[in-house]
Amino acid sequence: DTVSGQVLLELAGPLPLRGLRLEAAGRARVAWSESPGAVPGAGTWGVAVRAPGPGPRREAEVRYLDIRQSLLRDPPEGEENLILLDGRHEFPFSFQLPQEPLVTSFTGKYGSIQYYVKAVLERPAVPDQSVQTELQIISHIDVSSPALLTPVLRSQEKMVGCWFFTSGPVSLSAKIERKGYCNGEAIPIYAEIENCSSRLIVPKAAIFQTQTYLACGKTKTFRQMVANVRGNHIASGSTDTWNGKTLKIPPVSPSILDCCIIRVEYSLAVYIHIPGAKKLMIEMPVVIGTIPCIGFSSRNSSITSQFSMDMSWLALTMPEHPEAPPNYADVVSEEEFSRHVPAYPPPIDCEEQLCCPVFAYIQEFRFQPPPLYSEIDPHPTDVEEVQPVSFML
Repeated sequence: DTVSGQVLLELAGPLPLRGLRLEAAGRARVAWSESPGAVPGAGTWGVAVRAPGPGPRREAEVRYLDIRQSLLRDPPEGEENLILLDGRHEFPFSFQLPQEPLVTSFTGKYGSIQYYVKAVLERPAVPDQSVQTELQIISHIDVSSPALLTPVLRSQEKMVGCWFFTSGPVSLSAKIERKGYCNGEAIPIYAEIENCSSRLIVPKAAIFQTQTYLACGKTKTFRQMVANVRGNHIASGSTDTWNGKTLKIPPVSPSILDCCIIRVEYSLAVYIHIPGAKKLMIEMPVVIGTIPCIGFSSRNSSITSQFSMDMSWLALTMPEHPEAPPNYADVVSEEEFSRHVPAYPPPIDCEEQLCCPVFAYIQEFRFQPPPLYSEIDPHPTDVEEVQPVSFML
């Protein structure tokens, strides 16, 4: 990309200048102090004691961007300085970022990756004066890559008890559909938990961020939870299934895997809290990217729309308030009915004439009038039963 802007300089009076330069820099820095260690033989009778004060300091730095530009024209021939008149002066600048990938900006516990643009004003016999603004760099990660579309499956079992007094195993298996996700997405978790122990257990899931710093051959790690979800209690002898339980990813920094001194990695942990025992945990690696997976979102939306379209007839078939049957006084005579309606409707060829499911035609036959009343039984029985009949007019 091309970065462009301008430097504004406001002067109350004429000012001699030696130069006005622009600096664009980017670097990764790591620094921490080791905890004080024990010094052998430093105490009485040669007993090891802990040295006072902090331990050795670890530092490392890697440069990714270093650009310098002069924003002032050369002074007139024979003069060392350039004199600017009072008023407002604008100095535009533009530079292109290098072709090689830059590491994403990040600020962590023991280090940072920062980019900035700084303007430095040089005056004769006066210390330099500077102002700077931060520059945010994002190294894109496409989660549609084949390596990030592979599902991850883990399973583990743990015996609950102490020594020979075991109460039974607790088994856990978990799966996620793919390895790469973006901020704002929800990770569907599929898990099966079986509790054969005598204790009440609670399944949980969480997203952990692990920051790893390297300096002087030493490593410093900082781990924190960024999101979590909790399941229902599972009694002894019971099982539970997570059929796509969602865990939403909060706004976090993308994964940083291409820096030699700072790494930011994520993992999805599905674990079971067992009272009086160490938790049973399954951890699956997750990569937080910047370019969402279009294939999965379009496929899910198409499946959802297709399902809603196929099930739309359900809402139309049964009304909330069914209509009452028509009054017998409103039923027309048989002669008049036969003039307008044929005795038997023509049959329908389902294969040729129907262009949609049969259920879509249910609406046409919902409110047909009842058959015409007749005192003659169309299916007489051998033994005729005489019963009194009353009419309400």
